[in-house]
Amino acid sequence: MTFTPPEIEALDKELSTKQPKEIIKHALSQFDNIAISFSGAEDVVLIDLALKAKKDIRVFSLDTGRLHPETYVFIDQVRKHYGIEIELISPMHTELEPFVKEKGLFSFYEDGHNECCAVRKINPLKRKVKTLDAWITGQRKDQSPGTRTSIPTFQLDAFEGQNGDLYKFNPLANWSSEDVWNYIKMFDVPYNPLHAQGYISIGCQPCTRPVLPNQHEREGRWWWENDGGKECGLHASNIISKT
Repeated sequence: MTFTPPEIEALDKELSTKQPKEIIKHALSQFDNIAISFSGAEDVVLIDLALKAKKDIRVFSLDTGRLHPETYVFIDQVRKHYGIEIELISPMHTELEPFVKEKGLFSFYEDGHNECCAVRKINPLKRKVKTLDAWITGQRKDQSPGTRTSIPTFQLDAFEGQNGDLYKFNPLANWSSEDVWNYIKMFDVPYNPLHAQGYISIGCQPCTRPVLPNQHEREGRWWWENDGGKECGLHASNIISKT
């Protein structure tokens, strides 16, 4: 299925007025070759909503090899709780091994996180979405006000999919963190226990720490870097440059 730019704009405008469940239902009805990207609290909400709309959903998660132990346990908990398969996508050893040999395990503290994220996250994601026609993410505008304020509900992605064009749905774009947690509590949705320890935005263990009261969630990511865009590049087409 291919959409012209005017069609994408019109569908985004239409879907942006709808609730996440309706957006997900529409996405699953339009694309057979579609999958949900799962990592954090928002993404379990997506899984919960998707299963209420359709039973045979596909879910994948990026295993960077550097996640918290609690996150690995959480992934398996979600798998068992919903009775679904979660495909784990790992870095290619042909990229990771030379990188670690040359740069070590903690080079990001010295020269920034982008190179490590490319090997452990971006390239594995590109490899996965290349097999898809569309994917669903848990991006929200309030996750990073400086860089994610223009997230559409439906878009043509920067990456390419199976048939060239890759489409992306962001059903929670207009939800707040409070909306997410209200849903989690209301429907008893599983969540990563690290959230109860002050972690809000959870990534790789060496690059994530709890945030203090009144700090924004992204301040717990790559905290040793300046206050530029706290992004890894997974959603490059939605990021507003701060340089």
